[in-house]
Amino acid sequence: MNVAIIDYNAGNVQSVLFTMERLGIQATLTADHEQIQQADKVIFPGVGEANTTMNFIKERGLDKVIPALKQPVLGICLGMQLLCEYSEENDTDCLGIIPQKVLRFQPANGEKVPHMGWNQVYHLQGALFDESLEKKYTYFVHSYYVEKGDFTTALCDYVLPFSAALQKDNFYATQFHPEKSGCIGEAILKNFLKL
Repeated sequence: MNVAIIDYNAGNVQSVLFTMERLGIQATLTADHEQIQQADKVIFPGVGEANTTMNFIKERGLDKVIPALKQPVLGICLGMQLLCEYSEENDTDCLGIIPQKVLRFQPANGEKVPHMGWNQVYHLQGALFDESLEKKYTYFVHSYYVEKGDFTTALCDYVLPFSAALQKDNFYATQFHPEKSGCIGEAILKNFLKL
């Protein structure tokens, strides 16, 4: 299987590559349009800041390539947020694939931002999840969240219920890091690879 991991200067890419290796997949880290377009599966990972990352993506023409992909695409963390239409992080217009907004957490009861650590995901729907994963713990690191909406396929509670996962057509996304979520994350990535 040919898996492309989009290279856009984001942090945390090594752990995605290592997890793919553990799953028996030799993934390719690339910003090459043709390699991305011809891959069987595409992973859009991310740790970073929305505005800088969108500028980097636009400079390399990836803002035209990513929305046109027809194979299964998995956005992770910042990758999920950039699939949406707008982020409050430095007033950023994103790729607009999933019509949802990304908002900054406004903690009220002593919660800390960023939301960092293990938290339960629930109300799971769609092909990334099966019943055995309901209310399992996954690993989060983020200060911004995607509000609940029509494309939400999993929820998490921190400050308020927010989208832990999204899906629109062939675009799947998780706010948590499956590559850092142990055997639960590996099960989710295996489900993605089976699509």
